[in-house]
Amino acid sequence: MTSTLDVHQISSEIRAAGRDLGFDRIGITTAEPSRYRDYFRQWLDDGQSGSMEYLSARFAERVDPGIYLPDAASVICVAVNYFPKTSPDLPVDHGRIARYALGEDYHRWMTPRLHVLADRLRAIAPEAGTKCCVDTAPVMEKELAARAGIGWMGKNTCVIDEGIGSWLLLGEIITTLKLPADQPAIDRCGSCRRCIDACPTGAITEPYRLDARKCISYLTIEHRSEIAEGLQRQMGDWLYGCDVCQEVCPFNRKAPETEISEFAVRFDGSVNLESVLNWTDADYAESLRHSAMKRVKLPMLKRNAEIVRKNRGEKSFHHGDTEVTEGE
Repeated sequence: MTSTLDVHQISSEIRAAGRDLGFDRIGITTAEPSRYRDYFRQWLDDGQSGSMEYLSARFAERVDPGIYLPDAASVICVAVNYFPKTSPDLPVDHGRIARYALGEDYHRWMTPRLHVLADRLRAIAPEAGTKCCVDTAPVMEKELAARAGIGWMGKNTCVIDEGIGSWLLLGEIITTLKLPADQPAIDRCGSCRRCIDACPTGAITEPYRLDARKCISYLTIEHRSEIAEGLQRQMGDWLYGCDVCQEVCPFNRKAPETEISEFAVRFDGSVNLESVLNWTDADYAESLRHSAMKRVKLPMLKRNAEIVRKNRGEKSFHHGDTEVTEGE
């Protein structure tokens, strides 16, 4: 068994190894069940997850790391800054893309580094069981990050670090090894409600509560069917995702630019709408190679582009050999 002194040494070594791998923040929390289990269950039952049925499909694992990894004792949480500098000017014939999707798919950067860090942990403590998680795993990653001191859960439901802001990608290593836990982050939102007031669709229904069915990120990425006309107009120029609630956050005013080359901007912050509307399957595959935007299939992306085209007031676009004029 690992002694009390050993686990502190292990914790220090894992933090150092994580920093060497490029993670900006590393924290540790217990693997106890979620403190928001009942709220999450009610949120799902109220239908606020929209069509994201995968959130309820593995509910028990999602709210209890000890079910996802039997005998789990601790969770090592990591975060990395993905904030890229982009041009503030958007051409009238372009659609905007959420910053996290402007570079290479973050899973390609995060996942292998988490595995390296887990390997390091098992090399130090061979008895430790581990399981690596990014956002595709059934874990309450934002709650875990807040408990581990990475940052607090903001009123927009994003994790906010006082230095980096909310431009954070999160990852976790659940382990059977009991490690010293860090203090939870302190909520510093105070009386600020800029994210609530700025949300174009009113998706932040009250502080710390988000109705996904109204969220532009959900509508453009997860919602597979037609989008209600009223919500279409409120989508503005967002082709994929939305950053509005983060852009207005005071803690993001001086956010440092990411130093990770894989997160460098590929699309200059936007994509030409006519190009998207004319993409073939081959164009889509080549243009979005290694991009998180491939979460959205081509028909959905064209749906989004058509909505943005109308919102931007463009008069006509060419679809192949046929000119389509607004209003036809």
